[in-house]
Amino acid sequence: MTTWQQDPFFQYPMTKFQCSEGEVDLPILYFDNSNMIPMFWVDHDKARAMLEPHALNAVRFAGGRALVAMGFYEYRHTAIGSYNEVGVAIAATPRGTPQPGFPLLSLFGSMDKPHVGFHVVDLPVTTAVACSAGREIWGFPKFVTQIDFSLKGPDFAGTVVDPQSKTPMVTLAGRVGLGIPGPLLDLVLYSTHDGKLLRTQVNTRGGARICLPGSIQLKVSDSDHPMAQRLRALGLQQARPAFVSHTHKLQLRLNAGAAIA
Repeated sequence: MTTWQQDPFFQYPMTKFQCSEGEVDLPILYFDNSNMIPMFWVDHDKARAMLEPHALNAVRFAGGRALVAMGFYEYRHTAIGSYNEVGVAIAATPRGTPQPGFPLLSLFGSMDKPHVGFHVVDLPVTTAVACSAGREIWGFPKFVTQIDFSLKGPDFAGTVVDPQSKTPMVTLAGRVGLGIPGPLLDLVLYSTHDGKLLRTQVNTRGGARICLPGSIQLKVSDSDHPMAQRLRALGLQQARPAFVSHTHKLQLRLNAGAAIA
């Protein structure tokens, strides 16, 4: 028995799901991982337009803005192998449900209560099995490409390569500013799969540092790839985040989604 198997966080009953790239056990377990997550304020109307086809509302934060998270992940040891991933997600709630009065605080609350979640608009990965699982189980907008990840102390460099031209399409780089220890957030993800709206819970642990953005900046090329087009549509082509979170201690359980509409 491995150390992971002896850890109660990972001692969960498994359900098998047959994907086109092989069999996957749910929840998918992530044992040893790192991430860098910049958070950006964007124009609410731009975010709302992107969520319109998905029966979701963009959450309105202070100042009338929407929130976009862009997570760079290095998954060194998971139940489906090692791979890298980048997720672009808009803070959202299902259409017809009330939005929390204090949406930022809601992100820190229990997932069993009304909760601000995120809708992923792009999710490139580096392996075929991660791509097929994400698309076929949750309807996540995954595609396979090269993703570079380097987090050394306060310095970060991450790149998503355009799968057609093989040139850098999205780059996040710089040195983070002053920070404090903080929690890793449990996440609620909303996705559309087979015509149904799914609500998926992601349980996390490990702790992180919450930092001022320092010199961290996002750059988007003039690529015509849909991911680059969406980032530009959100106004993020030369964006600096409001704050960032990073860790080398991420562990998580990615659960099956529940149909809610």
